Amino acid sequence: MTSPDFATILEDAADRIADISRADLQIMLRRAALRLRNSGAVSMDDDVEEALRDLAGEFGKTRNDMIRFIVREWMEKNTYLPVHALDEDGDVDGNA
Repeated sequence: MTSPDFATILEDAADRIADISRADLQIMLRRAALRLRNSGAVSMDDDVEEALRDLAGEFGKTRNDMIRFIVREWMEKNTYLPVHALDEDGDVDGNA
């Protein structure tokens, strides 16, 4: 079964949620979770892959963690997500 087919099944199930058995719903949700867990393969151009590898090495993160970090930073800077607030008494890294 391909991803679009499974997405269609999930959408259909959402439309008729009262008619679906609990067991079938559990199976669909587990399949969806498995697909999400295994969907980490985002392919990039060679120059972007190289930059990601370099950054991941500098930050001591995995490639996927680096992608998550970059996307979060971009979303915060472009006001799609709220910026993390630091409390005044909290510890910070670095020197002022």
